[in-house]
Amino acid sequence: MEGVETYLSGIVASHRQAASLDTRSLDAVLALAVSSRPPRGFAQSISAHEGLSLIAEVKRASPSLGPLVPHLDPAALAVDYRDGGASCCSVLTDEQYFNGSADDLKLVAATVALPVLRKDFTVSALDVADARVMGADAVLLIAAVLSDEELTTFAQLAHDLDLDVLVEVHDEPELERALKLEVAMVGVNQRDLVTFNIDTERALRLASSIPPSVLAIAESGIRGADDANSMASAGFSAILVGEILVKASDRVAATRALVGAPIRRRVDVR
Repeated sequence: MEGVETYLSGIVASHRQAASLDTRSLDAVLALAVSSRPPRGFAQSISAHEGLSLIAEVKRASPSLGPLVPHLDPAALAVDYRDGGASCCSVLTDEQYFNGSADDLKLVAATVALPVLRKDFTVSALDVADARVMGADAVLLIAAVLSDEELTTFAQLAHDLDLDVLVEVHDEPELERALKLEVAMVGVNQRDLVTFNIDTERALRLASSIPPSVLAIAESGIRGADDANSMASAGFSAILVGEILVKASDRVAATRALVGAPIRRRVDVR
């Protein structure tokens, strides 16, 4: 699937190019970040939830599907997520490929008390600092697009800014890299980065390799309550869901249907 590989590489390349052209002073942005509202404890909100937690995503579009809902109102969507029992929100801030924006994140963070993840392709220290300036409580680091040095540097910077870190992995080698960082959360994305198809067995396969001290989060491919229950039975503490919630006719009910399933305790097999 060469075209899909090129497509993914294009996204990352565009973010790296933008980062290379960003002439802002990191010290100045860090100063702005630390003066922003203190983060609200993203991982803590998941841990405090009884049963399976939900990270409900504000997602305007995807590169493959195009716009999901015309005239999406991020604030109203976030209120529905809160009322449906979500533990946290995720907000896409990538503009070119997902039609997201920093303004979407700022609006969600100002509207509801739920902690917010900045969902984007983090490739620079400025990206991490910007996350807190926007009002995010957690930042996403994708193992597939970052070197070990970048993962370590960005994770440490996030911690210095009191941001939680969600490290996203897609396979066993990436999971090994993530666990070396000693982060609180690891997300398993079931979307294959080569074919871009959903592998419904991916999260179930990796779950047992995530130690119980780490919050395991399943991403992509969750289509309803049955999938949510399956992830809870595999030991996942939370699921990250966007498309089906954004497109639901009753978003509160759709949100409520995905939360609370009993979580099977994982055993440390390392």
